[in-house]
Amino acid sequence: GRFERKFHSPENTGIYMSILLKPDLSPEKAVLITALAAVAVCDSVEVLSGKKAGIKWVNDIFINGKKVCGILSEAAIGAGGKMSRAVLGIGINAYVPKNDFHDEIKGIAGAVYSEEREDGLNLLCAEIINNVIKYYSDLENKTFLEKYKGKSLVSGKAVRVMNTPEGTPAKAVEIDDNCRLLVEYENGHREYLSSGEISIKL
Repeated sequence: GRFERKFHSPENTGIYMSILLKPDLSPEKAVLITALAAVAVCDSVEVLSGKKAGIKWVNDIFINGKKVCGILSEAAIGAGGKMSRAVLGIGINAYVPKNDFHDEIKGIAGAVYSEEREDGLNLLCAEIINNVIKYYSDLENKTFLEKYKGKSLVSGKAVRVMNTPEGTPAKAVEIDDNCRLLVEYENGHREYLSSGEISIKL
């Protein structure tokens, strides 16, 4: 992963899916694809597990302070400068591994289900796909937007913008209607982020 982080995926404990989309969007609005997926995952997790899920901008889903899902969107640009296609990648910790998570991540990694359930992986896949389709089919109206803002774990909080391994201290001011994050650095400079990573103590 980023900054040489390790990826741990024991058998039958996670879901890793890719969804091919063909959005009619300019590249700078690609963050909307990631945002709608984050809301779709939160909806699905809450329905199937009964646990409350929150979003760490832009692409991580947390339950009880621990990360359970990461989302990555990659796009190809076609004629006219618009996205010709986008691949939406979603990775989820559905269950805690039998021997727990790797030492490096067990303090920050969580899982959707508290215990194994029959067909739990398939149910979660199906619920997420249905919700992605629901929000994507009405992308123009951004029906996911208010829920995305409401589930934000970062708005108003001190963060680090991870543009270096150490990060740059800033305050997360707000999320705008294109799901960009407005941050204010210690020198007073403000910037809208439409991609990248931030760190926050949850």
